[in-house]
Amino acid sequence: MSNPPSPATAEPGRFPHLAATRVTGWRRWVPGLQMIETYQAAWLKHDITAGLVLTTMLVPVGIAYAEASGVPGIYGLYATIIPLLAYALFGPSRILVLGPDSSLAAVILAVVLPLAQGDPARAIALASLMAVVSGLVCIVAGVLRLGFITELLSKPIRYGYMNGIALTVFISQVPKLFGFSVDGDGPMHNTLLIAQSILQGKTSPASFMIGAGTLAVILLLKPYKHIPGILIAVVGAMLVTGYLDLNQQAGVKVLGSLPQGLPAFALPWISLADLQAVLIGGFAVALVAFADTSVLSRTYAAKTRSYVDPNQEMIGLGAANLAAGFFQGFPVSSSSSRTPVAEASGARTQLTGVFGALAVALLLVAAPELLKNLPTSALAAVVIASAIGLFEVSDLRRIYRIQNWEFWLSMVCFAGVVSLGAIPGIGLAIIISVIEFLWDGWRPHYAVLGRVQGIRGYHDISRYPEARLVPGLVLFRWDAPLFFANAELFQECIMNAVASSPTPVKRIVITAEPVTSVDVTSVDAITELFATLGAAQIELHFAEMKDPVKDKLKRFEVFDLLGASVFHPTIGAAVDDYLAQYALSWKP
Repeated sequence: MSNPPSPATAEPGRFPHLAATRVTGWRRWVPGLQMIETYQAAWLKHDITAGLVLTTMLVPVGIAYAEASGVPGIYGLYATIIPLLAYALFGPSRILVLGPDSSLAAVILAVVLPLAQGDPARAIALASLMAVVSGLVCIVAGVLRLGFITELLSKPIRYGYMNGIALTVFISQVPKLFGFSVDGDGPMHNTLLIAQSILQGKTSPASFMIGAGTLAVILLLKPYKHIPGILIAVVGAMLVTGYLDLNQQAGVKVLGSLPQGLPAFALPWISLADLQAVLIGGFAVALVAFADTSVLSRTYAAKTRSYVDPNQEMIGLGAANLAAGFFQGFPVSSSSSRTPVAEASGARTQLTGVFGALAVALLLVAAPELLKNLPTSALAAVVIASAIGLFEVSDLRRIYRIQNWEFWLSMVCFAGVVSLGAIPGIGLAIIISVIEFLWDGWRPHYAVLGRVQGIRGYHDISRYPEARLVPGLVLFRWDAPLFFANAELFQECIMNAVASSPTPVKRIVITAEPVTSVDVTSVDAITELFATLGAAQIELHFAEMKDPVKDKLKRFEVFDLLGASVFHPTIGAAVDDYLAQYALSWKP
């Protein structure tokens, strides 16, 4: 990450405090205190206004994502209030909005649904402990400066996983949209049960009309960023349901009265039998949440021309999840739908989230009956609209066009999530990413180099067949780190290059500038190659090897065996040394 810009380069009149220099010592762990110290009175009206506008989304979305995660809707509000307050203190981004999110719903539901067995108290205990696990994972990773972890998942793999999550969430909400429920084991089985229920006429026409209408309004108003489409759709559904008394007259399921009061501190106790699933789920949630948060955080950091420490971002996210877990909440992430609302409403600092949290708390204390006529099919429509937004299609078309095999890796990951579920799916995504990384290093590009007329340097003879070779000398380039997976192939390619030389080989020079690292296995392979070539009266030399790689050779006790004289600073120096030693008149 580059150094932060000076205040002079920040956007005029907007987020000027974000461009400040980084703070060291204990104060860097609590960016919220730094924000308070530099807060300007002129920002207050903007933060309050943006917080109130944000509240109109926080309430329906929080309830909807709670239902989608397998816990009662009230806990979605609890998971909105506390995390926003925690992130305001520990989070480095002053514009990010955290809370329940659709990308986590399928992961949470995959753990909660089979273990809770319909018990709401058990469901929230499981979900809360997942938040605690996720929070601890994020905090530890941030302290250890492991913010790069999510970059290990390539873009196509992330697309495949998130598309699978989006479809899983979509399928899980369709029964609620139609006014019935299913109890299937995974998305594929649920799809079959949904089709059977629709064909058997188990749907509620009134519920479907309310849900479909809500979804239509949300999608139609989505392009208009300054119009609160979700609020308009949800309030409309609530007014229609209440005015026509559809709960009693047509059997439309509604949210009902919310418990009055604020979330209380509670330790999430579960049985030891459930602990393994919760630990795995919590780790999966941490990975997905930070992947989403880091991308969104970097996006707004670039927009405001400010610096956001990815490791502190992990700590802020972890603190928010830890707080949610101990105050009757469930795992949270950043929101790609609520954050733009805060930004567009004029938010200046993270106090926007604080004011939003306080407004939600006021609702629970003063007006818990306000949402009693909110139809569950309308909540399902909110989640479905969000799931639709998670799908990535256009960029996958581009990937298919330019790198076909990565597209199919994405499809394999997508199929894994849909067929196996969210938790095994993320494990599959990690495995595929590791295999993808190892494959690139396992079978890297390599080349024999020659001199091309009119072009400086030495170049791949497969690209330039007219290139001239130095008699008795093989210049061999290996375009990858040397490690256990490619060490044997490296030896094989060297011997093939020697065998393919048009003249008897006296020396082979490995042009090692692309070799960024070696391990014990590859160093042993070099030692064996040195002995094998030596027995055939062929010298093994190196050119342009990086000093850190030389340091490893010294630490592995092979540098002295090879001899300092076999290492040359450039390819040209290696060629000159060879020509001088064998008194050849070949001209480059």
